[in-house]
Amino acid sequence: MSSNVIIGHILISVGAAFDFFGCLGLLRLPDVYSRLQAATKCVTMGTMMILFGTAVMTASPWIAMKAIICAIFIAMTSPTAADALARGSYLNGVRLWDKSVVNAFKERAEEIKYESGEEK
Repeated sequence: MSSNVIIGHILISVGAAFDFFGCLGLLRLPDVYSRLQAATKCVTMGTMMILFGTAVMTASPWIAMKAIICAIFIAMTSPTAADALARGSYLNGVRLWDKSVVNAFKERAEEIKYESGEEK
C-alpha cells in the first residue's frame, strides 16, 4: 500500500470516530445547546476529516478538489447554522439544562427582545 492510502485510511478512521462521538453526544447530552455543541464540533470535524481522507486517497484531482471544496463549505456553514439554531432556540424560550453554570447570552437576548419591539 502506498503512503497516500495509509494516510487516507487514518484520516477516514479518525473522522469516523469523531462522527461517532458526535452522534453519541446528540443522544446522551441533556439539552439542545449541549447537543448543538456536539453536532457542531465533532460531526463537522469528523466529516471534514473523512473528506480530506478521500481527497488524499483518490487518484483523480477532480474528486480531490470536490472533496476539499465540500470540506470548506461544511467548515463555513455548520457553525453558522448551529449558532442560528441556538440563538433562535434561546429567543423562543427553550430553557437551558437545570445544572448549567453560565448563561452568557442572557443580557444580549434582552437587548434583542427590546430592539424587536417587545416590552421589558
